[in-house]
Amino acid sequence: MRVKDGNWFTEVCDEAGSAFSLRVTKKLHTERSRYQTIEVYATSHFGNLLVLDGFVMLSARDNFVYHEMMSHPAMYTHPHPKRVLVIGGGDCGCLGEVLKHSEVIAAELVELDERVTRVSERFFPELCAANDDPRASLHFTDGVEWVARADPDAYDVIIVDSTDPIGQTARLFQAPFYVSCRRALGDAGVLIVQSESPLIHTELIHSIRAEMGNAGFQRMSTLYFPQCTYPSGWWSATLAGGQRAHTEFREPQAREKSFATRYYNADIHRAALAQPNFMQAL
Repeated sequence: MRVKDGNWFTEVCDEAGSAFSLRVTKKLHTERSRYQTIEVYATSHFGNLLVLDGFVMLSARDNFVYHEMMSHPAMYTHPHPKRVLVIGGGDCGCLGEVLKHSEVIAAELVELDERVTRVSERFFPELCAANDDPRASLHFTDGVEWVARADPDAYDVIIVDSTDPIGQTARLFQAPFYVSCRRALGDAGVLIVQSESPLIHTELIHSIRAEMGNAGFQRMSTLYFPQCTYPSGWWSATLAGGQRAHTEFREPQAREKSFATRYYNADIHRAALAQPNFMQAL
């Protein structure tokens, strides 16, 4: 990452030999939490920008695509999602999308770094508007340990809204964590994890799905969607579950949903399940 002459924020993706830049108008916030450096910039065209350790986490302009695709496909894949766990996602965007579903009776967010949430409440209040919903509870602790201690069948849906698999976060991409998730989910339970760029991180997606299989998940599906502020501009999320095929999502309910979304709809959901030819081996 670098900000040149105070005018541009640039994230360099070395493994792709590429970079992405946004014009910066002002640095709004910077701090070093116990875990990472948290920065917020105002940009000329993408609104506020949240950066962790030099990596773009979200912009006000385009985060809705990611948050909706990390939430609603999993919610509509489960037949009756009442108990939901979000691991990571300290900006609370996924939590807010989950709480749009009226059948949810409890939604827990487990985020390691409380400061990410507090900074988001200040600079991205629209993402945190549902934090006071009586169905929501926020816990600031280790997500891997939380799931390992969870009761069997504690959740219907688990959403892993993680950063890149670097350092401690790498545990969220490995079989022992997925074993804990499988135990914490009911037989109809659905797990969804962010699985990086299909163009740049193809091998990681293969690894994620292999580790999920090793953990006892019988069905995996990777969904694809645009995300212009992430490397390559093309992102993915991977679903895992039991015997129910993910193509059997509750399409009529998705078409008739009672809440507003900006990107997600039933046709987008079905289209996102289509596999590019170079990913057909999955």
